[in-house]
Amino acid sequence: MTRKFTGCGTALVTPFNEISQVDGRALRRLVDWQIESGIDFLVPCGTTGESPTLSDEEQLLIIRLVVEQAAGRVPVVAGTGSNDLAHALELTWQAKEAGADGCLVVSPYYNKPTQQGLYAYFTAIAELGLPVIVYNIPGRTGVNIMPETMKELARHPNITGIKEATGNLEQMADDILRCGESVTYLSGDDTLTLPLLSLGGHGVISVISNVVPFLTATMVHAARRGQWDEARKVFFALFPLAQAMFLETNPIPVKEAMASLGLLEPVWRLPMTPPEQRTRDIVRERLGALGIRTS
Repeated sequence: MTRKFTGCGTALVTPFNEISQVDGRALRRLVDWQIESGIDFLVPCGTTGESPTLSDEEQLLIIRLVVEQAAGRVPVVAGTGSNDLAHALELTWQAKEAGADGCLVVSPYYNKPTQQGLYAYFTAIAELGLPVIVYNIPGRTGVNIMPETMKELARHPNITGIKEATGNLEQMADDILRCGESVTYLSGDDTLTLPLLSLGGHGVISVISNVVPFLTATMVHAARRGQWDEARKVFFALFPLAQAMFLETNPIPVKEAMASLGLLEPVWRLPMTPPEQRTRDIVRERLGALGIRTS
């Protein structure tokens, strides 16, 4: 089967200007930098992109901008999930019309649906025809997509990938065993990317690649070539930074890191707030350990 979304994908942050508007110029620069650094695909409007605070109009603007700037150089997978099926269908349709190559759909949050409800939700979105990556992150949504449900979802021809962020390697192994080669299996946790690749995973949708795209891509590509010694070396070099990205709720630390590199303005939308000084200090220290100078 043809795998469109493998390797190292970046869960793009959304840069805002001083008055909390989407900063299109900064976003275009980030897209170019990511692609030039070897990233394999881009994922705008996910949790890292502060999607819960984006209006539908802003979300469509961001997707169009990323698609336009990527210009076919890498695939674009747009975050289109919601806890309301009608809303998710509308967002997915808009992403398809905007030229996205696929969509990342998080399981419905707060509703806490049954496994039957999850299956019906994802298959309804998949019927629109845009390739779907199912996003399982129970720590954010309050519901876990179980391996038995993943196996059934993987039978749908338009459900082409799974982003796994349970933090549970046993469940990841169970999913891969059940789903086989029918879907692309992607890590949703930077600290577990290499372990998942060793189990037969196909890549990552990464947070830290917003900050260190070349190194993150290097690690993933080495692992996929079977160069495990090189992959481990880079993975462990990046591990302290990956841990620092979750000292506070994502995307607080990653945007702080990017602001310290002059990539965007240090602006978050409430309820996300600027980081504590301790987080700032640790982020800068761990960037410095990688030889990256900050302002």
